[in-house]
Amino acid sequence: MRRRDFLAVTAGCLASPLSAFGQHGQMPSPASASAAASPPVGPADIELRIAPLSWDLAPGRTIKTLAYNGAIPGPLLRAPRGRSFTVDVVNDNTETDIVHWHGLHIPSEVDGAVEEGTPPVPARGRQRYVFTPEPAGTRWYHSHVMPGRDLRKGPYSGQFGVLIVDGGDDPGHYDAEVPIVLHEWEPRFNAAGDVEARYFSINGRMLGGGEPIRVKASQRVLFRIVNASATASHQLALAGHVFEVIALDGNPVPTRARVQVVDVAPGERVDALVEMNRPGVWTLGAIRNDWRQAGLGIVVEYADAQGPPQWSPPPPASFNWDYGLFAKPDAPRDPDERLTMVFRPTGDGHHWTINGKSYPKSDPIVVKEGGRYRWLLDNQSAEAHPIHLHRHTLEVVKVDGRVMSGVMKDVVVVPAWKQVEVDVSAVHPGLSLFHCHQQFHMDMGFMTMLRYST
Repeated sequence: MRRRDFLAVTAGCLASPLSAFGQHGQMPSPASASAAASPPVGPADIELRIAPLSWDLAPGRTIKTLAYNGAIPGPLLRAPRGRSFTVDVVNDNTETDIVHWHGLHIPSEVDGAVEEGTPPVPARGRQRYVFTPEPAGTRWYHSHVMPGRDLRKGPYSGQFGVLIVDGGDDPGHYDAEVPIVLHEWEPRFNAAGDVEARYFSINGRMLGGGEPIRVKASQRVLFRIVNASATASHQLALAGHVFEVIALDGNPVPTRARVQVVDVAPGERVDALVEMNRPGVWTLGAIRNDWRQAGLGIVVEYADAQGPPQWSPPPPASFNWDYGLFAKPDAPRDPDERLTMVFRPTGDGHHWTINGKSYPKSDPIVVKEGGRYRWLLDNQSAEAHPIHLHRHTLEVVKVDGRVMSGVMKDVVVVPAWKQVEVDVSAVHPGLSLFHCHQQFHMDMGFMTMLRYST
């Protein structure tokens, strides 16, 4: 099996994955994680350049945004787990920026959040980051600027890309890999004060605006789905096909399950195998019709097949996405300590609190190194919240009263008016940001810091 063959999906950087190593004829020497504000010495493994870009989502549909290396998404990066990785970020823009390496267990000073102490990238300047990628799996990178009400910045922009950390133990039971990166464009505030988008894209193109994914009958394709949207959760289907989910947020699941609909919140990733067993021309896209018609889709074309892409909605009974599908039914071992976090909106409905306080006044989460903690996440609101903890992995142990174990994630969705329990192992000392990955919720106070006691 040629497990690292990427099917051509766009004219951008996703069509040719870039290895983070060997570009200069040698493997970089191991180094401790660091961030250098002074001019770097020696070549980096990767240079990411932030610059304004005019980008065609589709013929006649051009947007202006910020992006990495002149393409949307930015370059697809591959790096072996456990070896030093050097990134030079060059900022050609007039405002300070920062890059977050989402899902990695790396030190605070390089993780990519100024709240943790990571140095930002100055306007018209550069910043070098050196770290060792851990753990293996589908990770991603994106701007961690706090845009507030400026819907052109940070996660609303084109600054995002996929990072695959190779662990060296992938059996490769598939013929090709296809990244599927979701994003929204021209966001605006609606009459209710919520953020809504005008257009959507997969891999930087609206449905029909780019090259199709070209497959052959009997191929086994691994789709690496990344929701790079700032605020929108998405349900996806591939007409006539079934997804076999093998990993969530890059982490292998203990129970593989076959589903017709994949549900992915902002920041989440889903790795799913698809047997190409229905020749034709199909649409992989949002089950929500208006979002699919606004661009959230991509054509899947079998060899020798012709005609317009076909779409058929999955049956309502298939909308059964639940973390428990992929978990073990066993109860996890008891934690060392427990903590309850209650999420509520304030009176205006657009500011958010954790245990009654908004950031920066929210109380920090304090842990001791080596401890195992159980957090009860109590969502007392009518909106689901994708909760993200930097630099750590969360084990989902209960959803709405259902006990489970073995599902390891870095973004956990807490449904409206529900409770979710997660276990956290305190094994990565340093400051870590805890926040809702729905960007406007985060901007409106839905965040706090995790810190280790001395």
